[in-house]
Amino acid sequence: MTETKAGEEMVREVRKRYGAIAVAKSSCCGPTPATSCCGTAAASEPLGYRGSDLASVPPEADLGLGCGAPVGFLDLEPGETVLDLGSGPGLDALLAARQVGPTGRVIGVDMTPEMLARARQTAARAGAAQVEFREGRLEALPVEDGSVDAVTSNCVINLVPDKAAVFREIARVLKPGGRVVVSDIVLERPLPEAVAKDVLAWVGCVAGAIDRREYFRGIEAAGLSGLKVLKEEDYAESLARIDPAQAEGLLERWGVSRESLQGVVMSVTWRAVRR
Repeated sequence: MTETKAGEEMVREVRKRYGAIAVAKSSCCGPTPATSCCGTAAASEPLGYRGSDLASVPPEADLGLGCGAPVGFLDLEPGETVLDLGSGPGLDALLAARQVGPTGRVIGVDMTPEMLARARQTAARAGAAQVEFREGRLEALPVEDGSVDAVTSNCVINLVPDKAAVFREIARVLKPGGRVVVSDIVLERPLPEAVAKDVLAWVGCVAGAIDRREYFRGIEAAGLSGLKVLKEEDYAESLARIDPAQAEGLLERWGVSRESLQGVVMSVTWRAVRR
């Protein structure tokens, strides 16, 4: 099987499983209700979201699918245009909308129709008229060149087979001097084989991750500069703290110890600007 064909099959699997999460709150790792490999629906606050912010948006916007809280680092101003990549149920888009205000604009892009439907309903309930959601792939964004002030994404780029293409698209749509803040998963060293081959681990944010050095080289090659890591945390330790039962279930599924994953999978929040 060619690399391109394998990548497209994985994209279809990601779309299928995140569609199920959107309509039934099923897990991206298995059938457990209301949980995900990246956390739980009650786990966003430990990731860095403020309780007051979460309380300001409809609860159905938060499915606990992130690995950080990137919007808080964007320093948004009223009137700005923000793009949320892999916007899911709309949590970060709605939080960004509160900061840019009625004169600003927020665009969410997602490839999963069920997530888009959920996000649009949630935005309507929140009265966020300045928010719109578009269907599309992150490797070919349905957004005009140089049209946004800021880009964000939360634990989604790791799910895309061609990450370098995503970074090039970010640079294309940003205005000169525009900034990007992303929370994502990277690897310090290769995953145990059982994890790397697990389709559900990919869909759950782990097996799709690549080496940190390769990931950051792609950002700089795309024309984004001033790269800075704002926050970093061991993913295995974070998941064990937020959802111990989920963490133990994954370790049992993969047949690996927690120690074998410690220091391997890292959740990072990074910032860069378009040159």
